[in-house]
Amino acid sequence: MNIPAELKYTKDHEWIRLEGDTAVIGITDYAQDQLGDIVYVEIETEGETLDSEEVFGTVEAVKTVSDLFMPIGGEVVEFNAELEENPALVNEDPYGKGWMIKVKIEDASVLDALMSADAYGELIG
Repeated sequence: MNIPAELKYTKDHEWIRLEGDTAVIGITDYAQDQLGDIVYVEIETEGETLDSEEVFGTVEAVKTVSDLFMPIGGEVVEFNAELEENPALVNEDPYGKGWMIKVKIEDASVLDALMSADAYGELIG
């Protein structure tokens, strides 16, 4: 399983990467592997301000539909539009081209409450 050390993680299998005052968010390699082939990503929260743990969208795989949870609070400023035509990017490159949303954050210290790569690795065993 690929668990990049520079990212932060949640118990709900989302990852987060800070880029200035913007957080890039997606689902982990483990999550996409457990879901199987992803056929649709639905995110209709662009422009909304959501709290941590709120649902920001859903991901649909061949076998199931799963909610996507905000790892931190903030305004959803961008959705990865490439996923509309090619949702398989989440399977192929979950930490790169398969990112899902970008969130404007006010206080980067909120990332301190998230899991490190080592802690996430322990969670998934």
